[in-house]
Amino acid sequence: MKNYDKITSLFKRKGYVWGPSPEIYEGGVAGFYDLGPLGAMLFNNIENTVRAVYFENNYYEIKAPLIMPSKVWEASGHLGGFTDPLTKCTKCGAVFRVDKLIKELHPKEIVDGLTYKEYDKKIEDLSIKCASCKGPLSKTVPQDMMLKTTIGLDEEAYLRPETATTTYLQFKRYYEFFRNKLPFGVYQIGTAFRNEISPRNGLIRKREFTQAEAQLFIFKSDKNKYSEFKDFEKIKLPLLTWKEQDKKGKPKKTSLKEAIKGKIIQNKAYAVSLAVGYQIAMELGLDEKRLRYRQHYPNERAFYALDAWDLEYKTDSFGWVEICGVHDRSDYDLKQHAKYSGKDLRVKHGRKKEVPHILEIAAGIERLVFTVLEQAYDEEKRRTVLRLLPSIAPIQLKIFPLVSKDGLPEKAKNVYELMLNEDFFAEYDESGSIGRRYRRADEEGVPFCITIDHDTLEDESVTVRDRDTMKQVRVKINELEDFLEEAIEGDIDF
Repeated sequence: MKNYDKITSLFKRKGYVWGPSPEIYEGGVAGFYDLGPLGAMLFNNIENTVRAVYFENNYYEIKAPLIMPSKVWEASGHLGGFTDPLTKCTKCGAVFRVDKLIKELHPKEIVDGLTYKEYDKKIEDLSIKCASCKGPLSKTVPQDMMLKTTIGLDEEAYLRPETATTTYLQFKRYYEFFRNKLPFGVYQIGTAFRNEISPRNGLIRKREFTQAEAQLFIFKSDKNKYSEFKDFEKIKLPLLTWKEQDKKGKPKKTSLKEAIKGKIIQNKAYAVSLAVGYQIAMELGLDEKRLRYRQHYPNERAFYALDAWDLEYKTDSFGWVEICGVHDRSDYDLKQHAKYSGKDLRVKHGRKKEVPHILEIAAGIERLVFTVLEQAYDEEKRRTVLRLLPSIAPIQLKIFPLVSKDGLPEKAKNVYELMLNEDFFAEYDESGSIGRRYRRADEEGVPFCITIDHDTLEDESVTVRDRDTMKQVRVKINELEDFLEEAIEGDIDF
């Protein structure tokens, strides 16, 4: 079990995550965090990995505004219906999100999809008190999560609580772009806002966060004719159905072909969407043994949703955490926006016009950042190391002169500039002993260190040290680029 305080202390010290923000003002505000230099670079690398997975699977990126008028959110169902179950301590006034409080104190309890009366009964049956002062808690009440603003002088508007709704609004434009043919996919990576009352768990539950949501627009009758399925049917996913959850069962690795045949997954297009979500986790190097796809209970899903599965990662700090949700949203969204806008969003399907269904893949970037960092953190007897996948590490290379004399710094800087010119994320460091520099690099998650020594001046070779094994090999400078590219891809064993 990893120590959360130790982990977050390293992240702060090494410039990954700072906060709550703004720290200088009374310790900051819960739910807001800064990413330091290394954190921002890691964030960008993870975001670009997600972007590459989506594009590889034929989704095209779009960008939409962060703010929309109230009518949009009325149509989507968010306005007045986007709430969290809250309870308040009648003694000290502390406020808690009920489902998260129950889960935090009793991890094995099933709280998804409960009514407010059922939440109250859970609190009573489990004798749950205020986490701050042990005082009694009030009845569960709804709390609106939308953040309100104004456009111009008086037009009511809201910051988007998700990227999905703003993605749907240009459906007719996409239809034209894709030459009036379905299915097609688009995605958006951007900021969303939720007025969490008592956000906890650092990056896992923020008030301002980044979503990477992909939407596949497809006719209902085409879901089981999805041609891409043949490329994915042998892929096995760790599936935990809602029925197995009732039995306290464990995820079962099941091929998509078997899942379709056994009607665990309803259609082929949705099965491929699940595989794409899982591919994101694999590209980031997340441990398969800590991953599962958990199906939503029928009463947990939105009323219009035909199916919903969450890709979850078992963290040491917070237990199972959702990192990506995959939802079959039926034709609800486009029909709602057609109704409220007065625009016909049907398109030609054979001899008739029809509103398509939407299959959604929704990943949270900050949650991926945290799970990647927590998994990477490792303590050994003599060092602390972040075992980040080389392809997403903020700094890929550190260049060291063995000593700061004898022409070694000049030679090291030449190698450093060469690596920059070859588009590696590299950093030059000559401060402190070589051992201390190695330890700094290990804590920062740098996969490879390159040391220039006196032999370099004679034979044009350098020492390349691997972070994870601490093994070293000699490589000619003129062969360094190819060697490092293979090492970053994992094709070289030290």
